[in-house]
Amino acid sequence: MAFDIEMIKRVYENFETKVNKARKFLNHPLTLTEKILYAHLADELPKDSFKRGKSYVNFNPDRVAMQDATAQMALLQFMQAGKDKAAVPSTVHCDHLILAEEGGEKDLKNSLDRNREVFDFLSSVSNKYGIGFWKPGAGIIHQVVLENYAFPGGLMIGTDSHTVNAGGLGMVAVGVGGADAVDVMAGMPWELKFPKLIGIKLTGKLNGWSSAKDVILKVAGILTVKGGTGSIVEYFGEGAKSLSATGKGTICNMGAEIGATTSVFGYDEQMAQYLKGTKRTDIAEMANEIKEHLTGDEEVYTNPENYFDEVIEINLSELEPHVNGPFTPDKATPISQFAKEVKQNNWPAKLEVGLIGSCTNSSYEDITRATYVARDAVKKKLKAKAEYTITPGSEQVRYTVERDGYLSDLNKIGGIVMANACGPCIGQWKRHTNDPTRPNSIITSFNRNFAKRNDGNPNTHAFVASPEIVTAFAIAGDLTFNPLTDTLKNENGEDVKLSEPEGIQMPPKGFDVKESGYQEPAKDGRKIEVIVKSDSQRLQLLEPFKPWDGSNYTGLKLLIKAKGKCTTDHISMAGPWLRFRGHLDNISDNMLTGAINHFNDKSNYVKNQLTGEYDEVPKVQRQYKANDIGSIVVGDHNYGEGSSREHAAMEPRHLGVKVVLVKSFARIHETNLKKQGVLALTFEKENDYDKIGEDDTINIIDLKELAPDRPLSIELLHSNGSSEIIKVLHTYNEQQIKWFKAGSALNLIKEQNKKGN
Repeated sequence: MAFDIEMIKRVYENFETKVNKARKFLNHPLTLTEKILYAHLADELPKDSFKRGKSYVNFNPDRVAMQDATAQMALLQFMQAGKDKAAVPSTVHCDHLILAEEGGEKDLKNSLDRNREVFDFLSSVSNKYGIGFWKPGAGIIHQVVLENYAFPGGLMIGTDSHTVNAGGLGMVAVGVGGADAVDVMAGMPWELKFPKLIGIKLTGKLNGWSSAKDVILKVAGILTVKGGTGSIVEYFGEGAKSLSATGKGTICNMGAEIGATTSVFGYDEQMAQYLKGTKRTDIAEMANEIKEHLTGDEEVYTNPENYFDEVIEINLSELEPHVNGPFTPDKATPISQFAKEVKQNNWPAKLEVGLIGSCTNSSYEDITRATYVARDAVKKKLKAKAEYTITPGSEQVRYTVERDGYLSDLNKIGGIVMANACGPCIGQWKRHTNDPTRPNSIITSFNRNFAKRNDGNPNTHAFVASPEIVTAFAIAGDLTFNPLTDTLKNENGEDVKLSEPEGIQMPPKGFDVKESGYQEPAKDGRKIEVIVKSDSQRLQLLEPFKPWDGSNYTGLKLLIKAKGKCTTDHISMAGPWLRFRGHLDNISDNMLTGAINHFNDKSNYVKNQLTGEYDEVPKVQRQYKANDIGSIVVGDHNYGEGSSREHAAMEPRHLGVKVVLVKSFARIHETNLKKQGVLALTFEKENDYDKIGEDDTINIIDLKELAPDRPLSIELLHSNGSSEIIKVLHTYNEQQIKWFKAGSALNLIKEQNKKGN
């Protein structure tokens, strides 16, 4: 029996009626995306159809999921909302705070000791507010959601950008900041700009070394890290139907790396089999009753150019394995060209570590394909020349693959099994190295590979590939090796070639687990007390941000003009900083420390306009705050790409940054800034970025006239005494302007709840 079955029944009971109304309203066949979104409208159908990429629309998500690093701030905010219980089914998953160092059992024990205060807080606050709690070791949020909560046709939000993984089961699942989660848990609608639609037609069938991971690696190369911004990607075609549900999940998961709002596949027999295999036959049976509504209309897929804003076609039969990177997930190279790229770019050819697993590739099928390569290597007297680690996605997967003998086979080539957690993927990894700064290469089956992300070393060249390709590279220890064509010397000095991998989608004996790690919340938690110690260095109760005083912003100092890629990892690093995710003031000491200063090409080194000296970004900003001086951050394209972490918005707000002005935003980060009361602006003319000087004082001279679709004027006062006016744009609607005026979206919710009581 599935979780929250009554909620799912309600969704399905009304789904056909809502889809038919939407089809009649729009007067054309519907994509799956349109069906799900229109079936979850918070309001009645409007007079005119929503404009893709322009109209802000309110939706009612079916559920909320939070991981431990982001759940802390989300739940600290929810505690201020004045509610006794979460309004929709919600869960917390402890997966980010477990450091990968020695191996699963030891690492889990050490992390429990190190983070007990935070885990106890999350357990108690979940228990109080009716939220399901998955304990440390239970698994990575997205794999656990796929195994237990995702369902075709549903709408979910989650406080992690890879929430989109649930698209593998036909769900529109969107990564958001914690403030969005608070809205929904407080019973408010969730606002989203109605997305554009990208259709990806898959033909043919995967073969040989190619896998589902290679589909999204190729798509990332086509669309780049910002090509999916503001869009939902819908996959269809006979090729899509041939992919396993977990393979579909892999593709959707890494769709976050192209900036897509989410990705989704239509319901099919592969999904039905996965639901049945994960003990959710009841959902499969209900979905089968309305299956024609849980995929796009036939006319849409026959003539996709008429219904999608962009269409891409990929023939799976011809798809090569790909390796993406380094330093960005959209630098896509077919395996046949990769050795040449390694040599031409002078990337370190010696491979030091191969890492498989994570939320992207940790299914039973993934592990069996990687194990096939490992077994073949053992048979041919080969062992891994590089360090090799395995991160299972959930305790259910780990227990099942251990029962079926796969982990022991991976051990035979030198593999080390880490805890069921995010670990190295998010920088929670202690590298075994004698020089943490030297150039080196690693390869993973993860999703992101920004500089410093995995191990804090800016010179680590991180590449991304499928688990079987990673395994082959780990055995070779050499990035110029092509497992499709090349041979390796075994311990007898013989030239041997690895065989093409085979995998098993579902365990023949079924999934099993002894201890899932799930804690059911109290039926009535009103008497449960959540304790946060006043002197805690890990947790801090929040103080509301001050409302806007109604005046124009004047006398703002330039804090930093960020150059090039500035992700949420640059704005608020993870790794060792994860321990402060529940303490806003402490974690603010990492604010923008990874951003590159345009004026000196250095990170964490900016000019203090009060002293004329250069110092660390947070220290300079704290001095501005102490002197009641507001500041502005200027950035480049796709500012805030990557993780959904709202700390990247809350830290600047907490320290007194008033405005973030950039060439373009990543979707989640722009929303997070708006939610926290930071003014998010873009240049009308991108070249105006060049006009902003290091010593500028900046005024927003018509902020009092802030209104939807009305540009604002910024006055730049240069150090030489000259000045000039530039125009800037924003995407605030009436509701979002209310957030800004109230000081934050949470402030507005609290006021509304007071009036409601």
